[in-house]
Amino acid sequence: MLSIPAQPSPELHQKRPKSPDPLNLLTSLKQLIHHPRTWLLMAILSLQVILLFTLITRSFSSRKDLSPPYTPLSGSTTPQPESECSSGRVFVYDLPKPLNHEILQNCDNLNPWSSRCDALANDGFGQPATGIAGVVPEGLAPAWYWTDQFVSEVIFHNRIMHHKCRVHDPENATAFYIPFYVGLAVGKYLWSNSSTAQDRDFHCETMLSWLQTQPYYKRSDGWDHFLTMGRISWDFRRSRDLDWGSSCIYKPGMRNITRLLIERNPWDYFDVGVPYPTGFHPRTDADVTDWQSFVRSRNRSKLFCFAGANRSLIRNDFRGLLLSQCQSEPESCRVVDCGGSRCSNGTSLILETFLDSEFCLQPRGDSFTRRSIFDCMVAGSIPVFFWRRTAYFQYEWFLPGKPESYSVCIDRNAVKNGTASIKKVLAGYSREEVRKMREKVIDYIPNFLYAKPQEGLETVKDAFDIALERVLRRFKEHEEWGFKWQ
Repeated sequence: MLSIPAQPSPELHQKRPKSPDPLNLLTSLKQLIHHPRTWLLMAILSLQVILLFTLITRSFSSRKDLSPPYTPLSGSTTPQPESECSSGRVFVYDLPKPLNHEILQNCDNLNPWSSRCDALANDGFGQPATGIAGVVPEGLAPAWYWTDQFVSEVIFHNRIMHHKCRVHDPENATAFYIPFYVGLAVGKYLWSNSSTAQDRDFHCETMLSWLQTQPYYKRSDGWDHFLTMGRISWDFRRSRDLDWGSSCIYKPGMRNITRLLIERNPWDYFDVGVPYPTGFHPRTDADVTDWQSFVRSRNRSKLFCFAGANRSLIRNDFRGLLLSQCQSEPESCRVVDCGGSRCSNGTSLILETFLDSEFCLQPRGDSFTRRSIFDCMVAGSIPVFFWRRTAYFQYEWFLPGKPESYSVCIDRNAVKNGTASIKKVLAGYSREEVRKMREKVIDYIPNFLYAKPQEGLETVKDAFDIALERVLRRFKEHEEWGFKWQ
């Protein structure tokens, strides 16, 4: 409590100023009005008042009168501090069940040859890996699965549902995720002789018809929306009815939606390349560091390796050329012939081959990319590319900025015409240069992984964490820079 002074304050005893003479005051006022600086000051104040009024009016007139269309779910996650979600927060749409849940339920009918249920089990990681005893450390074997390369839609959906920056009230969201299993849906029809263009487009058209009724999509025209498409971009870019794939990306309503794909179209801003799923799904931070230590200390007996199959129907097949070159250099190169389906979803033989080799040859696959790129690097082997589009123009968010710091690129035409020897090029790197490249690959291994826990790892960021953080940052930049079209 404040004390009360015993004596009145000295200011009370000060003499009050004498009241001004009214005539003198009138004369002074006239002089002030006619002074040029007075008019300048009044003009500046007037402009400020007008500007303030204009800004207030515009802010009220531009506000959308949106009533919440969704009922917040009970048991919502505890709101995270702003520092934990500095790039923004994500709302996950509750799509109609035929667009995701029922696709998983019908896993027996997702391709014309066999059931996909085993591949989609365990939150999309597939069946636990077998036959790897003695290949990987015993304590890390439970973190390995035979994971299919086309399951990223399921993996991303499971992870984002448990993410710390997910919100249940769309009014609090920076981004809107569409958990649509478009790749799984279209895969059923890609190799069917009886399927029509309408069959391949059905699920996408159904999703877009639903999405375009949602107020938050209409508010942004899709600029703050994103989804995972678990196949390569070209599977969704059919131009004519008789061509391959779906035309989903070309459908009205898809133009401004950010798309996470295992292979992107490098000339489409809204396509983002994310790593193919591999077989290693760490359970803890310690799993990651233990694996990095293991591949760092691995004794590699071969200079390079190649795991793949030739394409007999393709004229001058480059993969067939690599196979024959590798087979002719058994003291330097280890080869795994993946003809037929021998290497489907990975085998212990492929993993052991990458672990035993300094370099791994990575030509283009059926498209410009292949899952083997990431299988190779997770094993600590240095990738050798022959097309720059195989990685450098695909996975910028996940790979080092300097390609030469972690990889080698050899002119494929020189290999074809015999003016370049793969063995000589790779043997030309010094032991120290190889060590530095491998160390860079090992440092980046977490960027290529999809962790087992649905909440993610303790402190290590995996491919999912990086993808979501960069998407949120992209949407934030859209707002800050005004980078949008209608």
